[in-house]
Amino acid sequence: MNSNALLSTLVKIRSNKVFELTVIAVIIGSALLIGAKTFDLSDTAEMIVGWLDIAVTVFFLVEITVRFIADENKRTFFKDPWNLFDTLVVVISLIPVSQADTALVARLVRVFRVFRMVSIIPELRMLLNSLIKALPQLGYVLLLMFIIFYVYAAIGATLFAAINPDLWGDVAVSMLTLFRVMTFEDWTDVMYETMTVYSLSWIYYLSFIFLTAFAFLNMVIGIVVNVMNEEHERILKEEAIEANEPTIADLQKQLAEIKEMLNQRAH
Repeated sequence: MNSNALLSTLVKIRSNKVFELTVIAVIIGSALLIGAKTFDLSDTAEMIVGWLDIAVTVFFLVEITVRFIADENKRTFFKDPWNLFDTLVVVISLIPVSQADTALVARLVRVFRVFRMVSIIPELRMLLNSLIKALPQLGYVLLLMFIIFYVYAAIGATLFAAINPDLWGDVAVSMLTLFRVMTFEDWTDVMYETMTVYSLSWIYYLSFIFLTAFAFLNMVIGIVVNVMNEEHERILKEEAIEANEPTIADLQKQLAEIKEMLNQRAH
C-alpha cells in the first residue's frame, strides 16, 4: 500500500463514526478502570486491570497517531490546545506505574484521561470554550461578590463575634460562615443564634442571601448563557463557510444589493 492510499485510509478511519464511538467507549472504560483501582482487589483482578490499562494506553497511542497522520496540515496540529492536551496525556501515560518515582505522576495523568471526553465530543468542547471565554466577564462579577462578602464579613465580625467566636471571630472566619449561609447549609441555625441578641439580624442574612445567592447567581448564569449562544453562532457560521453555504449576513447583503438595483432601475 503506497503512502497516498494509507493516508486516505487513515482519513476515512478518523472521520468514521464507529471510530469516534469506539474512542468514547474506551475513554469511559478508562474511567471505570481508574475507579476500579481505588478498591481492594485480588491479585488476579489487579493483574487484569493492569493489562487492560496497558491496552487502553496502546489504543490511545494508536488513536493519536492516526489523527496526526490523517491531519491535512501537520504543522498546525499541535497548535490546537485539544490536540496538544491529548498528546501530552497519551505520552505521559506511557510512564510505567511500577516505578516509585514516577508512579504518582503516572496515576494522576491516567485520571486526566477522562477529560479526553471533552476533546472528542464537540458539544462538550463548546461548553468548555464558552466557560473559558466567559471568565473575563465573570471576573468582574466575582470581584463585586468578594466586595459584598468582605463588607458583610466585617459587619458580622463586629456585631456577632461575642455571640459565637467560632463563626464570627474575625473577617476570614466570617467569610467562611457567609459562604455557608449563601449555600444554605444550616444557615437558619446561624441566624437564630444571633437573633437571640439582635432580633433584627434576620435583615442582615436575608439581604446577603438576596445579593449573593439570587442576584449574583442569575448574573453568572446570564453571562455564561450569552457567551454560549455567541459560541454556538460562531460555530454555525464557520460550518456554513466550510460548506460554502451563505450565512444570514450574506443573504441580507445580497438582498440589499438586489433592492438597490431595483431602485436604480425604477429611477
